[in-house]
Amino acid sequence: MPLDELRTLLDRHARPDWTTPVDEVLISRVDRSDPPAPATSGTVLALIAQGSKRLMLGDRVFEYGPGQYLVASVDLPVTGQFVGATREHPALGFGLTLEPSAVAELLLRAGTGPAPRAAGGPPSGISVSRAPEALLDAVVRLLRLLDEPRDRDVLAPLVKQEILWRLITGEQGRAVRQLGLADSSLSHVSRAVRWIRDHYAEPFRVEDLARLAGMSPSAFYRNFQAVTAMSPIRFQKQIRLQQARLLLATHPRDVTGVGHRVGYDSPSQFSREYRRQFGAPPSEDAARLHRDSGTASRTSV
Repeated sequence: MPLDELRTLLDRHARPDWTTPVDEVLISRVDRSDPPAPATSGTVLALIAQGSKRLMLGDRVFEYGPGQYLVASVDLPVTGQFVGATREHPALGFGLTLEPSAVAELLLRAGTGPAPRAAGGPPSGISVSRAPEALLDAVVRLLRLLDEPRDRDVLAPLVKQEILWRLITGEQGRAVRQLGLADSSLSHVSRAVRWIRDHYAEPFRVEDLARLAGMSPSAFYRNFQAVTAMSPIRFQKQIRLQQARLLLATHPRDVTGVGHRVGYDSPSQFSREYRRQFGAPPSEDAARLHRDSGTASRTSV
């Protein structure tokens, strides 16, 4: 069975930093279930072979287990944790970074053009599906190449394209196709998402973001909410608080300064919103983060 071999390959090739010799390919091996931690999703395919993972995006909760895959088509602030992972039964996952240029190139080569625009706005920025046999088989063949250095450089790019094609033609194809289309609703929202991430400490007007995305304010707000499960203001708050947590891991005694750096003029508001997000006031959480910086935000697989 593909899942059995997939577990064996993932377990054998897992590294502490999740990297592999193949660009854009990640392997996660987690042997304990830590509390939920903030992370960024990246634009990624994440496939679970053993164990399960839970991600929270706004008010949405996504849980996926063996033989299921998650597609994140926008880099979003999420809260995630592996569920039930132990040293004897670690969670094992495969990740592949999804590059818009690679999607666009494959669509162009296939000559199929963009799929008809579906009703109801853009797809959610995160979705979960059951992995078909063909996708599992391609992932296994890609991981086999980790044991074949002579063939890896030539064959790995071809198998990665096959995996991408399986996604494009599969259940999550609409979201993956839109990732590669410059004029898709998802791409328009992604421009606004990138602006907020790059300028998270700055105030903004929704009307200005809508203009950047090339939409009317009402259409932009509706599409942004559909993709991210949050309003633009709440999205900015999530980014600010995640950045604050990263800064506090290295500057635990500068709570007021960190709050100001991420865009809070009021220390009391910063403390209140930080505690609501992370379950502890900034000073207390900062001391813990300083002892264990591994709980800071990281890309999720």
